[in-house]
Parts: sequence; C-alpha cells; structure tokens
Amino acid sequence: MKKTILLYNPKAVFFDMPLALLAIGSVLDSERYEVIIVDGRIDEHPLETLKKHLENAICLGVTALTGSPIKDALFISSEVKKINKNLPIIWGGWHTSLFPEQTLHDEINIDVTVQGQGEETFKELVDAFANNNSIQDIKGICYRNGSGQVVKNPPRTIQAMDTFSDVNYDLIDVEKYFEKKGRRQLDYISSTGCHFRCTFCADPFVYERKWTAISPEIMVNKLEELHQKYHFTDVNLQDETYFTFRNRVVEIAEKIIERNLKFTWAATMRADQGARLSEEDFETCAKSGLRRLLIGVESGSQEMMDWLKKDIKMEQVYLCAERCKRHGIAVIFPFIVGFPDETEQSVQSTVNMVKELNEMHPEFSTPIFYFKPYPGSTITDEVIKKGYVLPKSIHEWSDFDYIGSSGPWVSDEKYAFFEKFKFYLKLAYSNQKSIYKPLQMIAKWRCDQLFFGLPFEKKLFDWFFSKQQLS
Repeated sequence: MKKTILLYNPKAVFFDMPLALLAIGSVLDSERYEVIIVDGRIDEHPLETLKKHLENAICLGVTALTGSPIKDALFISSEVKKINKNLPIIWGGWHTSLFPEQTLHDEINIDVTVQGQGEETFKELVDAFANNNSIQDIKGICYRNGSGQVVKNPPRTIQAMDTFSDVNYDLIDVEKYFEKKGRRQLDYISSTGCHFRCTFCADPFVYERKWTAISPEIMVNKLEELHQKYHFTDVNLQDETYFTFRNRVVEIAEKIIERNLKFTWAATMRADQGARLSEEDFETCAKSGLRRLLIGVESGSQEMMDWLKKDIKMEQVYLCAERCKRHGIAVIFPFIVGFPDETEQSVQSTVNMVKELNEMHPEFSTPIFYFKPYPGSTITDEVIKKGYVLPKSIHEWSDFDYIGSSGPWVSDEKYAFFEKFKFYLKLAYSNQKSIYKPLQMIAKWRCDQLFFGLPFEKKLFDWFFSKQQLS
C-alpha cells in the first residue's frame, strides 16, 4: 500500500495555484507515495479533509508565508498534532527560510523547517521518515534532535530546475482554481531566485543572488502539454525576474508562436531588462501573447533608487513604458513610499512619476505600498541597529500586515494623503462604467491638482463597497 504525504496551503485572500506544494509533491516517487494537497482557500472544511487521511500519513508539509496565513497554518498544525502527536510536521516557504530556528523555538507542534529550494530537501525528508532513518545529514533544514535542541544543518545549494520532475497539476483540482480566479488562468513558475541586490528585498538573503530556470524547449513542451489538457486561456508566470536573460525569453516566445499556442501570458520584468530588449523583441513577446508586465519601480527619485540599489535608471522605466504602450501591453508599476529617512523631495518625485505613468496608457496602473521592514533585507538590518523592533515570535509574525498598513516612517498626515491619492488614481484611470464618468473627470482633476479636500466620492465608495482585507 502506498503511504500518504499530506500537504497543506493555509487560508489567504488570493487564489494562485499552490506552486510550492505542487513542486515538492511532484518529485516524490508516485509508486511509493500518494500525495494529497489540501488548500484552505479552496476546501471549505480543510481540517476534516486532512483527518480522513491521517491514519496512513507519513508526514504533513505546510507552506508558510509571513503574515496572517501563519495563523491558519498554526491552527492546522496544532489540530493535527492533537490527533497524531507522532506525525512529523514540516514547514517550508518564505517564513521558514527567514526564521528557520525561531519557528521551532516558538512552536512545539512544528518538527522541521525547510530553507530555500525545497524539492530535493523534502524528497529526502519523506524517504527518511518512511524508512525510519535519521534526518541529521539532510541539507537545508532545521530540526529538533533527540534532546530537544534545535539544530540547523548546512544550506542546500540551489539546483538547476531542469533536473526536477515535471510539475504534476493533477495533484490539485485545476478547475476549482479557474473558478475562483474567474478566468482559465494557469499559474506557472519557470525560474527560481534572483541575481540582483535590492536592499528592501529578502531574495538576496534566501537565494544568495543565484538564479536557475527551465530551458526554453522543456518549458514550451510542458506548456503545450498542459494547454492541451486543461484548455487554459492565460498563463501567470510567477517568476521573481522572468526576463533575466533576453535570449531565453525570446526563444520561448518564438516557440509559442511556432506552435500556434493560443493563450496570453503575464510576467515580471525589471526596467533594465526591458531596456536591453529591442523593439523587435517586444514585438515578438506581444505576438506570442504577452498581455501584462509587472515592472517594479519603487521610487520616482533616482537618488532613492540608487540608495535602494535597484541598479535601474528612470529613463529605463520610461523606455519600457513607451514600448509597452506601442505594443498594447498592460503594465503594473508598483511604488513604495515611507522608506526610512526618505525626503519630501523623493516622495514628491514618486507622486509626479505615478501621475505621468497613469496618463500614458489606460492599461497602466501604479499601486502604492508603504515600506515595512521585511526580514532578511539590508534596510531591515539597518533599522534594527537604530532601534526598530521586529516581531519576536512566530505568533507575533502572524499579526504582521506587510501590505495593507503603513510603517513607522509614515506620518498620519502622509498616510491620509496617499490613501486619498490611491483612491482617486484608481477612480480616475481605471475603466469605469459610463455612470461613473462624471466622478472620473473630477478624480482626474483632483489627481492633477493634488487636491483631496472634502473627499465625498471616496466616502460614497467606502459606503457602498467594502474593502477586501489583504494579508
């Protein structure tokens, strides 16, 4: 009889397919193990589903993202331990890559944490548990030894993605994700890591600026196979930096065109990467189905960009914007305000650039976030030295809202300004029903004048449309 491997994705407000769990579940020997993925966002009664499979289970794997998803992950881990206290519970994901030891010190129900790329690590853990072998020599983990002490093993070197098994999407009910998304959109990841050194990002800490990707032939073969099977209309590439190498991106686009694969796709791009592409490269990507890019700008100030070590010039952002405008490619340009010691001049430069980009094309959007010190980043290390205190336990991290709220470097006045600015930007430049056109004209005037007094439109929308809480 096959042994069961249980994998759990905690509750959250987005419905991306659980790619991390699919990746680690797909590398296991299907002749020996039955992998069951339970998703708290999809399953209305996830704990009951897990209970049905505990008797034959070898372990429970949980993916953990910093913030409120930790609450559900802790609850599930605790409830499973009440039923079977001897079942190993393994946590992986971003949070345990950043806090490998703290997680075990804080929560007795977690037995092992995994750091970084998890495919080979999880495979070795499962085989060890299945054969009652020691895990003391497995790289890339933290665990408790026989004396209850937390032990951190040496890290695992990032491994080429071509060496892994194909991701088996049959481990989830793909149609349910299509339904939740409201479109037949497949999530896919073609590369891992990032070569760059941005000081506000934890990626350099987790992957040490290394990067690996699936080769073009293998990737397009797989997409073609998945397209024939699931009939999706769009691919959402979840890579940190999909456009890392120009030749790879263009070759993939050319192969999609050659095989006449009829789907659109969206991906991430750095502005310097886009600037290195030619006009013909943009045209090839658009012809292959590129519909939307996410290009992180962060600040409208070159001085601030240099301080963040983005290694991007403002001219490169505008160049990418112009090319996307010509080829009908939508772009999300995220910005961040409220960095430590950020000047008013820097903030004003960001406001000006946000307005300019929104004016360029109706399919350009500029979400604005507030800087929060995310663990593992260089800036966070600096502010800690100056007295900033991070959450001290996994339970405190579960209350850490790193998207929706402002950080300590944003005054109440500045927060109120940007909340109004963001509202009026969205109202002014997003596609609105004809009934809202008069309000849209007023909103554009407000954004142009930066006048947000007596915000009756915002109060009206807040009254009729409740906000979705992010985590």
